[in-house]
Amino acid sequence: MISKLDKTVNYHQQALGLRAARQELLASNIANADTPNFKAKDIDFSNVLKEKLATTAPATTLSTTSPMHISNNIGNGISNSVLYRVPLQPSADGNTVDMDSERTRFADNSVKYDASLTFISGQFRNLLSAIQER
Repeated sequence: MISKLDKTVNYHQQALGLRAARQELLASNIANADTPNFKAKDIDFSNVLKEKLATTAPATTLSTTSPMHISNNIGNGISNSVLYRVPLQPSADGNTVDMDSERTRFADNSVKYDASLTFISGQFRNLLSAIQER
């Protein structure tokens, strides 16, 4: 029973972390829509989630010995999975951000993040009601 719960919670934990990291990437794209030569970035959510779930060993991180060191991790450790988006209609200044598609992806990701939160809170509510006396 506990292993099933752990597996389900781990899935949603990984999914929520990736959704939050993707939201940061999409927000960065939107914020840099007018920056010359900015290249829009995104992740392939389903492939990255499969990789995260398949990895059972804890992720290793670089240790910093000085507060002046710059972190190389983007959101939930997805720095190796970030892809550049190929523009449908490239702009003259080299920017590859398409605001309409970025807003759509941002809203879609936000709705899916909220749905995952709702689902996992419902699971914990059911677990609590099973534990409590009636």
